[in-house]
Amino acid sequence: MQRNLEIGQIVNTFGIKGFVKVNPFVDDISRFDDLKKVYVKSNKTLKEMEVEEVKYHKNMVLIKFKRIDRVEEAESLRNSYLEVDRENAIELQEGEYFIADLLGLNVITEEGETLGKLEDIFNTGSNDIYVVRTYDGRQILLPAISEVIKEINLEENKIVVHLLEGLI
Repeated sequence: MQRNLEIGQIVNTFGIKGFVKVNPFVDDISRFDDLKKVYVKSNKTLKEMEVEEVKYHKNMVLIKFKRIDRVEEAESLRNSYLEVDRENAIELQEGEYFIADLLGLNVITEEGETLGKLEDIFNTGSNDIYVVRTYDGRQILLPAISEVIKEINLEENKIVVHLLEGLI
């Protein structure tokens, strides 16, 4: 398991006072309200930064870091990723998982056939889509709905799926 979890990407600056605009990677962006510190990951370097202020604008998170007071300083953070320690991450409810923990899991059917590994997850608005890379290089797109995703078992490194007619 990864020690840190990605929670967003700095995509731009905002205003002239050093705010950055963050594309959040979390379900509920209000979780940024409780942030005191984050790690800014850029070019494989990880720098701890203190959060001074958090605002919201059009489904984006605006963050002001301590000691970043000008747009030019904020510009240097563009395209960086924000991470938090796993132990400081939000507590998950039953049946919720961090994406980082799901990526790479083996995907098998209820009948025991191995489909491949979970390569990516993206959100369509109504539900997530699991991107499975088969061992022969193909991609299978599976909707993350209860009719398809039957079991997620982190200890056994697997996701069990029911293939509805027409999915592959």
